[in-house]
Amino acid sequence: MKPLTKQIVQSYRTKETNRPLVLVAIIIGMFMAAIEGTIVSTAMPGIVGDLGGFSKFSWVFSAYLLMSAITVLLFGKLSDLFGRKPIYTIGIVVFLIGSLLCGFAESMEALIIYRLIQGVGAGAVQPIALTIVGDMYSMEERAKIQGYLASVWGISAIAGPALGGLFVQYIEWSWVFWMNIPLGILSLIGILLLLHETIDKEKKSIDYGGAGLLLVSVSALMIVLIEGGVRWEWTSLPIVGLIILSTAGISLFFHVEKKAKEPLMPLSIWSSPVIAISNSVTFTTGMILIGVSSFLPTFVQGVMERSPIVAGFTLTTMSIGWPIASTAAGNLVIKIGFRTTSVLGGISLILGSTIYLFMTPALGPIFAGVGSFFIGVGMGLTSTTFIVAIQGSVSWQQRGIATATNMFMRTLGSAVGAALLGGVLNSRLQHYLTEKATAKDISINTANQLLNESKRKSLDPTQLDLLQNGLTISLKWVYGGVFILALFSFLLLLFIPKLSKKETPVRS
Repeated sequence: MKPLTKQIVQSYRTKETNRPLVLVAIIIGMFMAAIEGTIVSTAMPGIVGDLGGFSKFSWVFSAYLLMSAITVLLFGKLSDLFGRKPIYTIGIVVFLIGSLLCGFAESMEALIIYRLIQGVGAGAVQPIALTIVGDMYSMEERAKIQGYLASVWGISAIAGPALGGLFVQYIEWSWVFWMNIPLGILSLIGILLLLHETIDKEKKSIDYGGAGLLLVSVSALMIVLIEGGVRWEWTSLPIVGLIILSTAGISLFFHVEKKAKEPLMPLSIWSSPVIAISNSVTFTTGMILIGVSSFLPTFVQGVMERSPIVAGFTLTTMSIGWPIASTAAGNLVIKIGFRTTSVLGGISLILGSTIYLFMTPALGPIFAGVGSFFIGVGMGLTSTTFIVAIQGSVSWQQRGIATATNMFMRTLGSAVGAALLGGVLNSRLQHYLTEKATAKDISINTANQLLNESKRKSLDPTQLDLLQNGLTISLKWVYGGVFILALFSFLLLLFIPKLSKKETPVRS
């Protein structure tokens, strides 16, 4: 019996799947999933200004990222069992349901629940889209197609902040989520009508136990990072209990993965130093990315008192630096090697995070945008180089698993980063207000009013000054954390071993 991949490729050709139109449908679906990160980042200050719940700010990102991180590996295995088409369809439908509900959310708690639903759908859209492309096109054709798919992320990263600012300022924030509806429907129609596949229905083992343990352990850890020092003291029973639960869950997860027939996270590939270090840095850079995209618009709008569009500009510069550096990385890897290229990326991350450390309201959004640009360059140089290094260090049979693991680590890093850095922000702001505020009606959730222009203008000048100073100082702690993560990433990059010429991939 032929391997499943060969059967699918054969079925695409014999049933005359319209590959160009299917590719267009896939690009639309990937654009929908890709733009969700940056467009929501820019819109969040407006959402918080309307719904309140500043202390739950980071949960809007964490909920989405957590569910997409956990489900991405599961959906990959389900697509092997039931085919790409039905799993991609389920992912799009779930994502659209979540998007529709997000737009109707009337409280921060409801929005977080709906973002969980959206995250489940996102866990299927991106990996299955890439898998379909791998099935449809030969090795030689895939290089050009990957260029098209990479441009989707660059375009969405640039368009997202601008669209988010426009929706918040001129329409309403609900359209940040509702704009997904027509895009998702177009992608769904293209896949349902034009994609044909024949599936080998041989039963395969799916590691549901590993997925469940990972969900429980990571969720417990995120609650600790977000609520520790804010809702509960660090030494309180709930925090200690959650730490024990998370530690036990992770330990059991590794035990289950060693015995699973088809593990959710194959541990054997981590024996390669290239993969271990690349994935570790991918995890930390995922934390850096979410730290910048989540909290920079809050500073620009709440403290600098600029519009959502201006806040979007400060993220757009990162989105410009990223694709430029990604393109350059392909040539640099050949000329100077992947280790040197990734180290240059690490230096750029340190430069960007250093700029944030010295950022003040008086320096303005251009200064913030310069820092974002360097972060984008660092992300582009490292992320592209890691994929080349990882795929060159494993056999063809392990290439898909190794690539998926790297994707998982970035998403997991972003989820943990949103929780950790959000917890730092909440903890420091609450500490500052407790220490400095004299009025009893000033609390951490009063900071909601900074993110709404009309409410901000209605604040007493003393209260406004207190809140803005508190937010500035708290965000300094957040960007201090970003700097430490950038420095740690750079140090790890120094230990990546060189690939020999045999190991360096000449063709995909």
